[in-house]
Amino acid sequence: MRIINVSVIKEEIARLCAIANLTLPCGLRKKLSESAEAEESPLCKEALGDLIRNLESAKKLKIPLCQDTGLAVVFLEIGQEVQITGGDLKTAVNEGVEKGYKENFLRLSIVSDPLFQRKNTGTNTPAIIHTEIVSGSDIYITVAPKGFGSENKSRIKMFNPTASEAEIIAFIKETVSDAGASPCPPVVAGVGIGGDFEYAALLSKKALCRDINVRNPNPLYAKMEEKCLAEINKLGIGALGYGGRITAFAVNIMEFPTHIAGLPVAVNMGCHATRHASGVV
Repeated sequence: MRIINVSVIKEEIARLCAIANLTLPCGLRKKLSESAEAEESPLCKEALGDLIRNLESAKKLKIPLCQDTGLAVVFLEIGQEVQITGGDLKTAVNEGVEKGYKENFLRLSIVSDPLFQRKNTGTNTPAIIHTEIVSGSDIYITVAPKGFGSENKSRIKMFNPTASEAEIIAFIKETVSDAGASPCPPVVAGVGIGGDFEYAALLSKKALCRDINVRNPNPLYAKMEEKCLAEINKLGIGALGYGGRITAFAVNIMEFPTHIAGLPVAVNMGCHATRHASGVV
């Protein structure tokens, strides 16, 4: 049994909050550069150049990539041979988020009541926390700050089990089309297929945390990712909505077994700065 104090988790989460908001995953950085070269629309080429310059400025000035530093979504894969001591895990996660956001001057965007009072908590907490027990004696942590320009355009649909692949691809394409320029394209579309209503949505969010250059290990779903991307890039929305041919960088699909009577599909929209950072304690 390995003992891990909650203070270690708190500090790692604070560190990851900063990394995720100040730097872009390397796969996305590379894809931005490749897209700027490949884009044929002069206006979109210029827009992609602006996005690249924004990344460079953020790195140089040590400021966030985007003014919307997001709702902190924290994934914890906890090894079953770990004993967490020194306090409450949930409290430690939220303290880590608060520390990471305040020390790095990240925008605090969370309101305590979603409907009536909507008063800012002043801490960017509570975070959204997803825990999973896995084998081993480590804790794997991913922090994914989620801006709401893209989150607001996400959708879920409970398909009949007779739905075809083409129907599901059409739904994914329609979701991106309806989103238009709002999620700051080129986008990354995280797609969850299977499970139930809430698990499909969770899968779609986890899918956004996968490197955009890594395809689904199942060749059937990998091919579906390619088909979806090709269809989305026929929409002509382009970078920041200026009408170019590159509307999406990637479609990442995660699947899970489901009930014989259902076929849930969720699409979680990610912007050109789909941010996440991971670490191990």
